[in-house]
Amino acid sequence: MKKICLIAFLLCCVGVHAQQRMVVAKDGSGQYTTVQAAFDAIASGNTKPVTIFVKKGIYKERLVLDTRKDFIRLIGEDKMNTILTYDNHAGKKLPNGDTINTWSSASFFLYANDFYAENISFENNAGFTAGQAVAVFANGDRLSFNNCRFLGFQDVLFCSGAGSRQYYKDCYIEGSTDFIFGAATAVFQNCLIHSKKNSHVTAASTPREVPYGFVFFDCKLTADSAFKKVSLGRPWQPHASVTYIRCEIGDHIIPEGWNNWRNPANEATVRYAEYKNTGPGAQPASRPAWIKQLNDEEVKKYTLKNIFGDWKPL
Repeated sequence: MKKICLIAFLLCCVGVHAQQRMVVAKDGSGQYTTVQAAFDAIASGNTKPVTIFVKKGIYKERLVLDTRKDFIRLIGEDKMNTILTYDNHAGKKLPNGDTINTWSSASFFLYANDFYAENISFENNAGFTAGQAVAVFANGDRLSFNNCRFLGFQDVLFCSGAGSRQYYKDCYIEGSTDFIFGAATAVFQNCLIHSKKNSHVTAASTPREVPYGFVFFDCKLTADSAFKKVSLGRPWQPHASVTYIRCEIGDHIIPEGWNNWRNPANEATVRYAEYKNTGPGAQPASRPAWIKQLNDEEVKKYTLKNIFGDWKPL
C-alpha cells in the first residue's frame, strides 16, 4: 500500500513541469530525511507550486516555513502515521537563557502564504501540565488544511494574524484550554472538535474592523466522557467573533454555551452567534441574551465568498 501511494503521488505529478516535487522520508528513501530540510531547499521568493510528499513516520523537529516561501503543498502519506511534532511550551528555558512564551512555543511556524496541507498530523507533545504549547502558529494568508489532525492540550491551533484567511476541512482538532485561538478569519468545515478538559474551545481575538472571525460549519463537538463543563468560547479580545452553524454539540457544553472571560463588559462587544445546531449541548433557550441566534435570512451572509472575498480555498 505504501508503494502504491507513492507511485500514485509521482504519477499525478507527471507532465506538470512547472511544479517542483520533493519526497521526505526518515528511512532515507526520499530526497530529504527531515521536513525542515525540504523547507530550507525552497528558494526565497518562490512563485511556483512546490509539492512535498512526507512518508509515514514521527518527525520530531521545530518547523519554520518563512515568508516568501509561498505556494507549498505538504502532503502526508497517512494522517494517522505521518506526525510532525515537537515539545516546546511557554515557560521553558532555552540554553541561551531565553524563556519561551505562547507565541514562540509552536511546533510549526507557518509564515508563508498560499499553503496547503493534507493527510498530516501536527502535534505539540509537551503534555497536559506544560501550559501553553502551540502545535501550529498559522500566520500566513490563504492557508488550507484538508484531512489533517491538530494534537495537544492548551493553545493548540493559533490562527494568528488579523486579515489572515484560513480554511480547515475534514480535520480533527483536540485540546484542553482555548485550543483554537487568535485573530485570523478561519472557517472550519465538517471538522471534529474534541475537548480534553473542562475549559473553553475557542479564544478569538478578532479585531473590531474584521467582520468574520471563526466560523464552524457542520462540525461535531465532542469531549472525553469525564468533562461536562466546557464553553464554546471566551473572548481573548473584546470584539471576538465566533459562529457555529449546523454543528452537532455534545453534552459537555454548558447550557449557557459561552463565557465572558470574567468581564461582563465583553458581553456588549463580542460577536458570538449560533444557527440550527443540534445535540444535547445545543440549547438556544438557555443561552444568554448577548449570544445571537441567527435567523434564516441572517445566516445567508455566511458564505465562503463573503468570508474570504476573492480567495477560493482548496
